[in-house]
Amino acid sequence: MTRQVFLYDPPDRFVAGTVGMPGRRTFFLQATADGRTTSVALEKAQVEALAERIDELLDEVVRRAGGRTTVPAVAPAELSDTAPLETPVEEEFRVGTMALAWDADSERMVVEAQALVELEADSEEEFAEAEEELLRDEENGPPMLRVRLSGTMARAFAKRALEVVNAGRPPCPLCSLPLDPEGHVCPRQNGYRRGL
Repeated sequence: MTRQVFLYDPPDRFVAGTVGMPGRRTFFLQATADGRTTSVALEKAQVEALAERIDELLDEVVRRAGGRTTVPAVAPAELSDTAPLETPVEEEFRVGTMALAWDADSERMVVEAQALVELEADSEEEFAEAEEELLRDEENGPPMLRVRLSGTMARAFAKRALEVVNAGRPPCPLCSLPLDPEGHVCPRQNGYRRGL
């Protein structure tokens, strides 16, 4: 099948957001430009890892440039985006593999999110070969969201993404597991239910 690539170069808006109540949230990446919107679902840990890696990569760009770059050291306050996701949120696909790169020529961050694919193989070697072939094949394969961001936009995305991840249920002060609104059976309290 021919690969469907949702390309945003650049997007008007690229954010991480959620739908649902804390503890039952579904996480999305959403890109918007020229009246079209693409939303892809992913796991909370994927959002957190993406935001952290973007910040790390941008820090490295700033370090290597000796501070002489258009990439800001922190996210500019004027680009703070606290608006909800564009509605209706229609999932194009669930993300399996993500890739991140810095295009030094155009000074752009490239974020790719590829749909989750079930690979069938009889051995670990066959699985590794099938996975490598899938990643190399530009023409055929699962759908992909590809977004090209300026360094400033990438910093703003990472800041918001980490805020979204940390906006969930607060951790228990004793065991660090998430607290539910109904209470929490804390292992450090020997199984007694802790209220909020």
